[in-house]
Amino acid sequence: MNRMQNIPELKIGVVAVSRDCFPEALSVNRRKALMKAYTEKYGAEGIYECPICIVESEIHMLAALEDVTKAGCNALVIYLGNFGPEISETLLAQKFPGPKMFIGASEETGDNLIDGRGDAFCGMLNASYSIKLRKLAAYVPEYPIGDAGRCADMIQEFAPIARAVYGLQNLKVISFGPRPQNFMACNAPIQQMYDIGVEVEENSELDLAHAFKALEGDPRIPALVKEMEEELGDGNNYPELLPKFAQYELTLLDWIENHKGYRKYVTLASKCWPAFEHEFGFVPCYVNSRMVDRGIPVACEVDLYGALSEWIGLAISDDVVTLLDINNDVPTDMFEAGIKGKFDYKHTDTFMGFHCGNTPAKKLAKYSLEYQRIMASMMGPEITKGTLEGDIAPGKITFYRLQSSPDAKLKAYVAEGEVLPVPTRSFGGIGVFAISEMGRFYRHALIEGGYPHHGAVAFGHFGKSMFEVFKYIGVPVEEISYNKPAGVLYKTENPWG
Repeated sequence: MNRMQNIPELKIGVVAVSRDCFPEALSVNRRKALMKAYTEKYGAEGIYECPICIVESEIHMLAALEDVTKAGCNALVIYLGNFGPEISETLLAQKFPGPKMFIGASEETGDNLIDGRGDAFCGMLNASYSIKLRKLAAYVPEYPIGDAGRCADMIQEFAPIARAVYGLQNLKVISFGPRPQNFMACNAPIQQMYDIGVEVEENSELDLAHAFKALEGDPRIPALVKEMEEELGDGNNYPELLPKFAQYELTLLDWIENHKGYRKYVTLASKCWPAFEHEFGFVPCYVNSRMVDRGIPVACEVDLYGALSEWIGLAISDDVVTLLDINNDVPTDMFEAGIKGKFDYKHTDTFMGFHCGNTPAKKLAKYSLEYQRIMASMMGPEITKGTLEGDIAPGKITFYRLQSSPDAKLKAYVAEGEVLPVPTRSFGGIGVFAISEMGRFYRHALIEGGYPHHGAVAFGHFGKSMFEVFKYIGVPVEEISYNKPAGVLYKTENPWG
């Protein structure tokens, strides 16, 4: 598949800072040691060592800013090789437009604590005050002081956070149609998207239908059909529909190319029922699964914040994601037969995540083209073909969502868990999910928080990075929910159970 690049390629600039009453050589040598440790561990690609060591002078700060900008850096590490100049270093953070991180050097040895002591441990405190004073967003690791090897690890941990934050500053969410009736939860205020730097383009379903019809007989269709045939293999139950699917996929790709404007990255949210099937003659689920495999998530039911959440997970994980309904509980007989005694979960820790068929093929244990059974009950099977059905492959997952409340305030949730190797015996793209203390999380975070039924899924454990991204973009820490362990009560949880 010819993939579209839709997440940032990072170039992280490392600038060492130095306070003028400390030896500048401390910061220079520690910076060199840091870069040596990083390149030995993680390679030299995507990182840049700024040769300028800033002292207290704001002029040097401007020189460093010019240097990392000219080098094409889109993320910045401000490295306190010694105490550091709180004014110049935070001015640098203020003027650099991309994501930034502050870390500091630990002392090397007890044998050199007179001329060789740097006091970055102390300097980080002063930097924190200036960061707050200038109202800056910056990432500071849980313990931001370390030797060269540990600081190299911190930079590597910063990379997925920086990728998501930088991408959000350059992202456009393109939607087609209004939210379906009785999907009020997906109809969240979009003011907060603009506040975090995301652009929104809303279009009519008629615009999409017109663009689709214009591509009938497009010469690119046969090659895309062949690609789909190879991907589907024995699961290709509707070969006669593949030209239409290819035509629709090209419609979306052309629309993105013609409408992304100056934005570098795009995600989509589309109206997929009830009129879609009558006008297009199929459901878009399979095509949507292929789009996310290109790095372009497509949220169902015009869920703008679902699309935004999916893209964040894509940027953090550097892998495909999906959007699922937090759909149904696991039947007792199914839990007893397939989970109890085999996995360390209570019945209330489990649930089934489902959507019609938008999960990429690579994340399904087995898959085939089918029709959408729920819609078929109203419209018949002929115009509801095009779901990619199968059980989601077992493995680690992160379930999460960024959302706006009705009064336009950002909030989010994130929980790590897994998809269990338990047959679902159901339809759609579906899996048996397990998240520790899910029952309490469901009641006191999701229901109490007024979250919609859609949750984004990243394939792996990425809670730490997601939590930091949500903090960075301005979600209040008290509004980031997670699955609290037993004994740690939610605000609304009855202490008597």
